[in-house]
Amino acid sequence: MTGTENAAKLQNGIVALLLSMLVAFLGFGLAESFGFVDAGTPAAEARDTWEVVPILSVAALVFTSYLGFAQVATVAGEMKNPGRNLPLAMIGSVLIVTTMYVLTIFVATSVFDRMALAAAGETAMVEIGRQLLGTAGAFVIIVGGLLATMSSANASILSTSRAIYGVSKDALLPSWAARINLKYGTPHVALGMAGGPVIVLAATRQVALLAEVASFLHLIMYGLICVALLAIRRDEPEWYDPDFRVPGGPVIPAVGGLASFGLIGFMNPLSIGVGVIVSVATAGWYFYYAGDIQLKGAL
Repeated sequence: MTGTENAAKLQNGIVALLLSMLVAFLGFGLAESFGFVDAGTPAAEARDTWEVVPILSVAALVFTSYLGFAQVATVAGEMKNPGRNLPLAMIGSVLIVTTMYVLTIFVATSVFDRMALAAAGETAMVEIGRQLLGTAGAFVIIVGGLLATMSSANASILSTSRAIYGVSKDALLPSWAARINLKYGTPHVALGMAGGPVIVLAATRQVALLAEVASFLHLIMYGLICVALLAIRRDEPEWYDPDFRVPGGPVIPAVGGLASFGLIGFMNPLSIGVGVIVSVATAGWYFYYAGDIQLKGAL
C-alpha cells in the first residue's frame, strides 16, 4: 500500500510506456496500410453491411472498458486546480482514446479481412502484430495488453477506494470505511473494500457476465447523472456555481441519458437480472442505514 503520489508516478510510467508502444505499432501499421512499407499482408475485404443489433449488444458488453473517463472525477479532490484540469483530463482522454481506437480498427481491417479477424477471436490483435512485425510485433501487443490491464486495475482500485471514502464521509457507509493510514495517508480500509471483491469475483471466472453487470450498473449511474444535470440546470440552486459547464444546453445530457438507458435493452437478460438484484440491495442498504442517518442529520 502506498500513497497517491507514488501510485500516480507508477500509473504515469505505465501509460507513457504503453502509449509509446501503441504509437510505434500504429505508425508502422498506417505506413503499411498506405503502401509506404510492405509487410506482405493480404488485402482486407470490405464489409458492405452493418449489423446494428450485434454492434449494440457488443457495445453493451464492453461498455465497462470505457469507464476510465468517469473515474477521473473520483480523484478530483486530490487534483491541483480541478475546475480547469478535471474537464481537460476527461475531454482530452476521450479525444485521445477515440483517435487511438479508430486508428487501431483501421489498421486491423487493413491487415486482415473480417473473416480472418473473426477466426482469430480474442488473439486478433496479436496476429495482426505478428503479421506486421513478426514475433516482435506479437510480443509488443502481448506486453501492451498486460500493461493496459495493470494500468486499468490500478486506476480502478484507486478511483473505487476514493469513491468509498467519499460516500463514507457523507454517511452513506459506516465511518470506519473512511479511516486513513497514518503512515501513507491513504484510505486503507476503502482500498481493501475495493480490491477484495475484485479478487473474489475474478475467482468465479465469469468474465463476460461480470463485465456486463458492471456495464449495466454504470449505464444506470451515467443515465441518472445526465438526469441530475438536467434537473440542476433547470433549478439552478444557490450552491450550483461550477467552473465548467457542459456545452450544448440540455441536448447533450438528454441524449446521454437516453443512450445510457437504451443500451441496457441490448444486454443479456441474466446480466440485467443480476444488475437489478445489486441495485435493489444497494437501495435497501440506503433506506435501512444511510437514509435514516441523513434524515437525522437534517433534523
